[in-house]
Amino acid sequence: MPSLEEEFFPSTPGKFKIDRGGGHHRQFHRCFSSTSKMFLWALFLIALTASYLSFQSFVDSGSRYFAASWGGIQWEKQVRNSAQIHRGGGMSVLVTGAAGFVGSHVSLALKKRGDGVVGIDNFNSYYDPSLKKARKSMLAEHGVFVVAGDINDGKLLAKLFDVVAFTHVMHLAAQAGVRYAMENPHSYVHSNIAGLVTLLEICKSANPQPAVVWASSSSVYGLNEKSPFSESDRTDQPASLYAATKKAGEEITHTYNHIYGLSITGLRFFTVYGPWGRPDMAYFSFTRNILQGKPITVYRGKNRVDLARDFTYIDDVVKGCLGSLDTSGKSTGSGGKKSGPAPYRIFNLGNTSPVTVPALVSILERHLKVKAKKNVVEMPGNGDVPFTHANISMARQEFGYKPTTDLQTGLKKFVKWYLSYYGYNHGKGVN
Repeated sequence: MPSLEEEFFPSTPGKFKIDRGGGHHRQFHRCFSSTSKMFLWALFLIALTASYLSFQSFVDSGSRYFAASWGGIQWEKQVRNSAQIHRGGGMSVLVTGAAGFVGSHVSLALKKRGDGVVGIDNFNSYYDPSLKKARKSMLAEHGVFVVAGDINDGKLLAKLFDVVAFTHVMHLAAQAGVRYAMENPHSYVHSNIAGLVTLLEICKSANPQPAVVWASSSSVYGLNEKSPFSESDRTDQPASLYAATKKAGEEITHTYNHIYGLSITGLRFFTVYGPWGRPDMAYFSFTRNILQGKPITVYRGKNRVDLARDFTYIDDVVKGCLGSLDTSGKSTGSGGKKSGPAPYRIFNLGNTSPVTVPALVSILERHLKVKAKKNVVEMPGNGDVPFTHANISMARQEFGYKPTTDLQTGLKKFVKWYLSYYGYNHGKGVN
């Protein structure tokens, strides 16, 4: 079947025959006639080209329309079914970043306890989208529908709220990673600031307004040297653009709480790890490289001090997320107008037991039964901080948050999942 180009612009176009001979008048007439014909043909070709481009634009628009992952009766039915509540006193929750690491775990936990859950995720390529699609499939098996879309798409968000009166929003969509901000800074502003504002605009105009719980980050503590980190500590010295966008998010959410009466809870996650994790995280990339016999880079701080992180297992973080949702209180606005003060809270979700990176590597070596090839280098000025340590007393007091998984146990579970997911047998790749 010929292409549109072939139909409109044949490979062997017709030839024009111009009579020759005759007097000056005939020559002039024919020349004029020929010129007129050429002019008319030129106009015709221009019009044809314009029509083709217009048609191509229509085709492209149509393709985008029909390829769109939202809209229509069937789509609305999937959204409503996924949002159905199956327990007394349950909630209907919109989870952004639902195909992400934390988002998929939180969505599954909510669904399993009987809450209604609808997810949204843009499936970007910051890391291998196939892992996100696998998480989506896993959620689908448990009745969670994940919409493919961007939180900057206000029309999509408005449509979701039109279909379902969400009681809560669990906002976990974000551009993650400290070092990647040096490569693609605009992606952080797009997702972590513009996307957040777009979502909050929809939430503040909703009737009823949902309560919002969202993922801030321990990175907001930046260059803070006081340990452990407490929610009342200074957070005005970010060490990375990622941290700055999360700090901006805390200020923006406070504004929407103050002006519009949105109930807001911000959660400062501390180095979350576990099965279905993010490939850009150190424990994940270390595991991959160790199994492949490749060297790993272990950073060291000033004066040869080992870096340390408050590694927090995913199941503990999920408990903190659900506890935050359960105690979030109600928003007090309606249709964008505030009727009274609403809760505004920030909590640390960590493990309270920092572990050095070399100790992390040693644990992985034991579980993988493979010795790592280590390159120990000084930490570059890329936005990383030397240590993190969470004070979780506020979360414990407010909703009984109590982490129960140490790094040894958590990494054992992660390695078991990794070997199964990527098809390894006793640490040897078979894929």
